[in-house]
Amino acid sequence: MTEATLAGAPAAPDVPTPARGGAPEIAPERLDPEALKVLRHLRQTGHQAYLVGGCVRDLLLGRTPKDFDVATSASPEQVRAAFRNCRLIGRRFRLAHVYFSGRKIIEVSTFRKNPVDDLASEPVASPPPEGDLLIEEDNVFGTAEEDARRRDFTVNGLFYDVSTGAVIDYVGGRADLDARAIRTIGNPEVRIREDPVRVLRAVRFAAKLDFTIEPSTAAAIQTHAHDLVRCASPRVLEETLRLLRCGAASRAFRLLREYRIVRLLLPPVAAFLDACGPEESERLFGLLDAADRRVRSGAPAGDSFLLAALLLRLARPSTSSGAPAVPVEPLLSDLVHLGRLPRRIAEGTRLLLLSQRALLGETRRRGSPNRILRSAHFAESLALMEANATVTGEGQEALARWRDRDAGHPPRAARPLAPLPVAAEPAPRSSSLDLGAIARARSRRREAEIARLSGLL
Repeated sequence: MTEATLAGAPAAPDVPTPARGGAPEIAPERLDPEALKVLRHLRQTGHQAYLVGGCVRDLLLGRTPKDFDVATSASPEQVRAAFRNCRLIGRRFRLAHVYFSGRKIIEVSTFRKNPVDDLASEPVASPPPEGDLLIEEDNVFGTAEEDARRRDFTVNGLFYDVSTGAVIDYVGGRADLDARAIRTIGNPEVRIREDPVRVLRAVRFAAKLDFTIEPSTAAAIQTHAHDLVRCASPRVLEETLRLLRCGAASRAFRLLREYRIVRLLLPPVAAFLDACGPEESERLFGLLDAADRRVRSGAPAGDSFLLAALLLRLARPSTSSGAPAVPVEPLLSDLVHLGRLPRRIAEGTRLLLLSQRALLGETRRRGSPNRILRSAHFAESLALMEANATVTGEGQEALARWRDRDAGHPPRAARPLAPLPVAAEPAPRSSSLDLGAIARARSRRREAEIARLSGLL
């Protein structure tokens, strides 16, 4: 991406001025300079604009935000007109992305009003409303206060005004940050029913922030978690992957098990946890702990690795656990066809799980250990083997041998491409690509890699 171009904006970003003569509530040096440029330019064009949501929450907790998001009174079209480096995305929820160098994006949303706001603002003690509350469109514009009140949880409903250095709290989010509580904004029965994916978001925030889910919100989660099946599969899958990526997957899946949600997301995992004893279930959560440490350390931990860490004990249960081994390939196939899991993630997961048998010497090898060391998946395969050995004590001698081999092996490099054959005559030009042939060729290459790992490794 090229450096952002702001029409008519001065060169230097604003910094917050003290609120009412005091120091800003968030130190200026902790704010993102590109987000400040966006905020300043929106204010210069006559619009309200604030930092919003998770970045404000994390800054107040002393954490480093992953992203800085902006909420504004400008419509999506007005935001696009204000920034030459802007693109609008989404249909259910129109957003503006402002692009900066280094692939950096500042997400800008327009103040919106909840379509079922009258129901959501009812007291918690009110009887749950009847009818279908599922929100399918969310482009009703509103005020800053209405935008705060339509958000999911109080800790995510805070605004920060950089021009005054003050946090704006319409929903009691500061109190819940102090209490370390996850609480819906308004009636939890309505909030969960209008978007059941909030069940998974509540669990993720509670796990990631080490907060508790307050009782009325927890009760609504237990009552309406089954509505997750009504949500679009890609949204549910993405939230499930976010649980694995958040650096607190072990605690998140313990909460999912407590609320009986695992059976809705991953029925084979739920069945395994029900069938195995406490020792084997702790091994599964121990592998997730190891994956969490890898995520928090900044080491490479792709979706395939995280999913393999979750599923490894299903494929290799202890003989004393009483749980049968679960065929992982049908599970991955179901995730691809029903859950819309990308094939590259599913196949990467399958390769990592197959490689564990090879590294432990359980499969017949055709070829030298050097060929295993040259595998593109070797580093993650070894990390998964190390995590399993640490948690279970299995394969420690084999792990030590592979570490020694890896230490003496030259660094793995990308395989050079084979030279293209020189055609005697120019190939006839085609008006269109044969996308089907390309897809089939890619599939054959993937299957060849899986076959190589299954037999060679």
